[in-house]
Amino acid sequence: MRFNEHFHLRDKHAFLSPSSWHWLNYDEQRLEARFHTKRAAQLGTELHEFARRAIDLGIKLPKTRTTLNMYVNDGINYKMATEVCLFYSENCFGHADTISFRRNKLRISDLKTGITVASFQQLKVYAALFCLEYGLSPYDIQIELRIYQHDDIKVDEPVPDDIADIMDTIIKFNMRIEEFKTEFEEVSL
Repeated sequence: MRFNEHFHLRDKHAFLSPSSWHWLNYDEQRLEARFHTKRAAQLGTELHEFARRAIDLGIKLPKTRTTLNMYVNDGINYKMATEVCLFYSENCFGHADTISFRRNKLRISDLKTGITVASFQQLKVYAALFCLEYGLSPYDIQIELRIYQHDDIKVDEPVPDDIADIMDTIIKFNMRIEEFKTEFEEVSL
């Protein structure tokens, strides 16, 4: 049998996907809630892309107290780069929404479009990755982390010990993961 080709669907997932079969147990109310959750996630992705393009192009938005406008305008004002990959290893890397390092000050900002209250832990990991990748000590630089969410800006200036602890954890866990990989390869042979 020759199967139908659906090239336009390659690497895409259906809302009612067989691999996410739990929807079989939903009632219509749960189905609607999941639909809105998925739609909100898609909108968040689109807003991130819009913000990235606006910052990259230097297009400021009207000066208001809305999350998106404050995020874009601050990204431009602080001359931040967008979607920067911070890499320690294949096991540990991530993309900071916006980042800058000028005059010995690291700034990392994150745009949050969801309803769940955000934590600075993600941004602290980015700071640790930055220090590891560029060979800097968190004790020798200033760090300012910002979360833009719910028409507000939350700012954290983490203590260097917190970032150093995360750096140590990354190094230790990365080494352990590499040991797991080696052990797995030896068993597979």
